[in-house]
Amino acid sequence: MRTLIKNALRSKASMDPITIKGWVRTRRDSKEFSFLEMNDGSCLANIQCIADAGIPGYADITKMTTGAAVGITGKLVESPGKGQQWEIHASEVELIGESPADYPLQKKGHSPEFMRSIAHLRPRANLYGAVFRMRSRLARAVHRFFDERDFTYVHTPIITSSDCEGAGELFHVTTHNPYSNQQPPAADGAAKPGGGQAPEDDFFGKAAYLTVSGQLEGEAFATALSNIYTFGPTFRAENSNTSRHASEFWMIEPEMAFCDLEGDMDLAEEFTKHLVNDTLENHEGDLDIFARFVDKGLIERLRFVAEKPFQRVSYTEAVEILENSGQKFDYPVSWGVNLQSEHERYLTEQHFQCPVTVYNYPKSIKPFYMRTNDPDAEGRLTVTAMDLLVPGIGEIIGGAQREERIDILRTNMQEDGLSLEDYGWYLDLRKYGSCPHAGFGMGFERMLMFVTGMKNIRDVLPFARTPGSCEF
Repeated sequence: MRTLIKNALRSKASMDPITIKGWVRTRRDSKEFSFLEMNDGSCLANIQCIADAGIPGYADITKMTTGAAVGITGKLVESPGKGQQWEIHASEVELIGESPADYPLQKKGHSPEFMRSIAHLRPRANLYGAVFRMRSRLARAVHRFFDERDFTYVHTPIITSSDCEGAGELFHVTTHNPYSNQQPPAADGAAKPGGGQAPEDDFFGKAAYLTVSGQLEGEAFATALSNIYTFGPTFRAENSNTSRHASEFWMIEPEMAFCDLEGDMDLAEEFTKHLVNDTLENHEGDLDIFARFVDKGLIERLRFVAEKPFQRVSYTEAVEILENSGQKFDYPVSWGVNLQSEHERYLTEQHFQCPVTVYNYPKSIKPFYMRTNDPDAEGRLTVTAMDLLVPGIGEIIGGAQREERIDILRTNMQEDGLSLEDYGWYLDLRKYGSCPHAGFGMGFERMLMFVTGMKNIRDVLPFARTPGSCEF
């Protein structure tokens, strides 16, 4: 039976026999034996194997080069070497899959750009193996958090006819050939989408898109099951090439019935602390490689976030802080504009020096579904929106109390040019047993960037989808 290397390294006693299978990191030869450093991806650490000349399979030892798949059977014994408790004395070695000399991951440094070009191989590199093990653990921590608080996990649709954000930057889902020009134009001579075919002739009988959020459908379930969350892929057709944006990414979106903005902010902050604490307590050694090679201050910053209370500041107060900061920003700040990453990072990294929750944003820059506040002293309208900002990243969570008053929601939708007929089902949630409710969305990759120190979202996605790039 095969033993994973991480379990071999955790062993409390020697094992005889033991069989491991993995890939060669390095090999050193002498006349009478060879040392093989083996890794199977189960953990960051390698295990050293000593193979004496003449054992079964040793004739293939010169083919057991970096990257080759190899099986080793032998005895797990205490190691006399420094920095390792166990090693394997092989009784048999097996070459499973050769790796020729052009294997790209030789023992040298590689740039992130190069590693993205070989995304199918980069999980084999120590750093990226750690990233994707961390991704798996963080996903488990997400489910554990909500399960412990009696939230119901809901799978919302990937294909939708609704645009939650109102941005209009959506991927269309169609069976029409958009590159075909064989279809006749419309009766008025105007071109039709999809090579001249109308949406009503398409698969769903209407325009359909890849979802930008599961929130609207999540609200339907929250107003029946009380507390729910979604966790799945979302898509944006925004032509953005920043280090924080991707065209396909994962979102965690809880929705809570009988909850207001205050409760929403409480949960968002508690959730963030939970994920940071889980990373610090259950990283299985992977955090060490990020602290050594990516961000030397990472562990100290994570501990700070885990231990210190978050700051809360209204949007109006945040703008005043930025205007009085003396900083020269690329994007000038004034009341009524969206805060940019540089503004968010100033608040978290320089002014407050800790995570910050900004709330009550101007109504004009937020979607139709956010609850409208009473006018402020100057007559300006805000909504019960909140963004949780963290150092090094900026916004990591965005949420709001939802507008539960049907007349105001209907007016908001008409002002945004949304079809009351198409969103009739959403209005029904306010027509039948309406209640205050709230929720938020956390970008899973942004959280992963925060706990690993990785600076580009492309480096925490297994296969990044970005403008002009859909490889692998």
